[in-house]
Amino acid sequence: MLQTIMSKLKGDRWIWIIVIILSGWSLLAVYSSVGTLAYKEGKGTEMYLLKHFSIIAVGFILMYLSHKLDYRYYAGISKIMMGITIPLLLFTLLFGSKVNEASRWLTIPGIGLTFQTSDLAKLSLIVFLARMLSRKQEEIKDVKKSFLPIMGSVCGVFILIALANLSTALMLFGVSVLLLLIGRISFKQIAIVCCGGGVLLMMVIFFGPRRATYISRVKSFFHIEKVDKTVSFQDDKNYQANNAKIAIATGGLFGKGPGNSVQRNVLPHPYSDFIYAIIIEEYGTVGGVILLFLYLAFMYRCIRIVTMSPKAFGTFLAAGLGFSLTIQALANMAVAVGLGPVTGVPLPLVSMGGTSILFTSVALGIILSVSRNIEELKGKEQLDERPKPKKVVVGSIPAL
Repeated sequence: MLQTIMSKLKGDRWIWIIVIILSGWSLLAVYSSVGTLAYKEGKGTEMYLLKHFSIIAVGFILMYLSHKLDYRYYAGISKIMMGITIPLLLFTLLFGSKVNEASRWLTIPGIGLTFQTSDLAKLSLIVFLARMLSRKQEEIKDVKKSFLPIMGSVCGVFILIALANLSTALMLFGVSVLLLLIGRISFKQIAIVCCGGGVLLMMVIFFGPRRATYISRVKSFFHIEKVDKTVSFQDDKNYQANNAKIAIATGGLFGKGPGNSVQRNVLPHPYSDFIYAIIIEEYGTVGGVILLFLYLAFMYRCIRIVTMSPKAFGTFLAAGLGFSLTIQALANMAVAVGLGPVTGVPLPLVSMGGTSILFTSVALGIILSVSRNIEELKGKEQLDERPKPKKVVVGSIPAL
């Protein structure tokens, strides 16, 4: 049965296998991590598992449909996506649902579902950049015709996201810079923009609407915040990071086993932001290394697609979306193990979520669409190289 299913899935088989493994692991990790949330909400853990499974199932459908569509159609779709994204980001900043003093979510009226507009913005900007870079290769060194329009779109989206979600904005900016380097934009021009972006970043951190939160996180990460002995342990700025470290330290080499995590009852978001720490606690260092290897293997397969794609648009698509998902995964893991300040970035395809999983699935589908196109071109070349049968002229055969 599995062989029949895999035969219908086109594109890079290893990416499909990695996605299936991560999704299955996600179901186990989320089911193990939502106990405290279920208790607070007065609901059963099975309900959260069913909801998460439903989102993953819808994500697979979106991935399948996205990979069946020829990737070249996404060039035209990207213009529509950007036309929708910019107004939505503005609307979210002004009227979005506020969580932790940040307007990141929009509530869909009627059904009560919420989605994070930055997830749409990441996908839209990368696809749009791939289109712009592929179409302007002949004049890529022209500042007015290429550099300014491309960087204008990057900086515009960056500012709109950074005001509410700085960590996501920084990762998206980093991926955009990588794409520009691959797209042969002048390194000198990119360096100037990065310097300007650094100044803009400092302004957002020290003068933006969430300056108190950002400054506090930076101070707590570098351990330069004054210790207030009257503050309870739960209100400590390093509370999340410290408990994540405890989860990792007590996990040992092989872990406590699935469902045996202790820190899941202490960490505020063990099913999303710190799910990697819970995985290490339950599956040990071995499990954490295997999960890291899966994301690196995914990036390796994306690089193979990049090198084999005959068209510039497919190259930029696979590179941008592949880097985006891998950098997001590495950022989440870095926070869990104490290598970075707390950001609230989910682990792709593993953390519990709604729109994050759906937009990630669409991004994976686009990468697989590029891979499917490469396979089809290879199949045509093999058919063309097959020796053709010799023609038999009937008139040359003597009649009996």
